[in-house]
Amino acid sequence: MPKARKAVAVVLASLALATPVLAETIANPVAQFSGLDKITGRITTFDVYIDETVQFGALQITPRACYTRPPTETQRTSVFVEVDQVSLKGSIDRIFTGWMFADSPALNAIDHAVYDIWLLDCKQSSDVPPPSADTRAGG
Repeated sequence: MPKARKAVAVVLASLALATPVLAETIANPVAQFSGLDKITGRITTFDVYIDETVQFGALQITPRACYTRPPTETQRTSVFVEVDQVSLKGSIDRIFTGWMFADSPALNAIDHAVYDIWLLDCKQSSDVPPPSADTRAGG
């Protein structure tokens, strides 16, 4: 019985050593998006602070988290975002809640007839001044 326990312990220890170490993610305060207006063909790049809501056409975009990895790791830039559509009558309907990935923009694309929005990057700073506390979403 003791030999079996020792063998199990050796196997478990070797498995623990063989497990890859996951890269620590970096939380960023700014998400950078691109948006396409399919009617005009115009592409706009814009920065949005975490928990700030910005309007792009009839859509309101609110990033909740934006993560990158250290420069020494394989890059995986992702954002958790909420997207609402504002109707002509002023009602707001949630059309997307989920993760978007910069390296796979079509994976969780926003399915809208007029606008496409995709994540470009997560950043530590922006040329756009941060919103005041009273203009943040939910504030």
